[in-house]
Amino acid sequence: MKLGYDSIDSPIGEVRYAFSDDGVCGLAFGEGWAKIRRALERRLGKFELSATPLGPVNTALRAYFDGNLTALDDLPVDGGGTPFQREVWRALRRIPAGTTVSYGELAASLGRAGSQRAVAGANARNPVSLIVPCHRVIASDGGLGGYGFGVTRKRWLLHHEGA
Repeated sequence: MKLGYDSIDSPIGEVRYAFSDDGVCGLAFGEGWAKIRRALERRLGKFELSATPLGPVNTALRAYFDGNLTALDDLPVDGGGTPFQREVWRALRRIPAGTTVSYGELAASLGRAGSQRAVAGANARNPVSLIVPCHRVIASDGGLGGYGFGVTRKRWLLHHEGA
């Protein structure tokens, strides 16, 4: 299997992404790429990356970092995942830029009150970070909680979005 691959520079580091015919299937900030690649290997088996710029994704990523906070909203994603993970990831995409929700609030919005740990687990396994904005989920006490690419980046992203 062949996947396209490209990267852009951003104010918070290099953003790398891979894509299939169905959409972006992996995205990470530079040092997190190895983890995303392993997740893609588990999901897809052996694959080959081909350096192939995908103009619409590059354009949308640059526009987002330049201040167009809705630029990523319509990009297609191909994240795989279990039915539950896909449900959580769809819900993440409905959280508007500049807004945060707690894991418990997200679980409740899915009709799964009390399943915040499961929601947090799905959030942590999101292979298309940024486009599927897992950084918009915070702890119930208002703290930032974790982020696979570091709390400093999460803080920057939330500040960039006005949250």
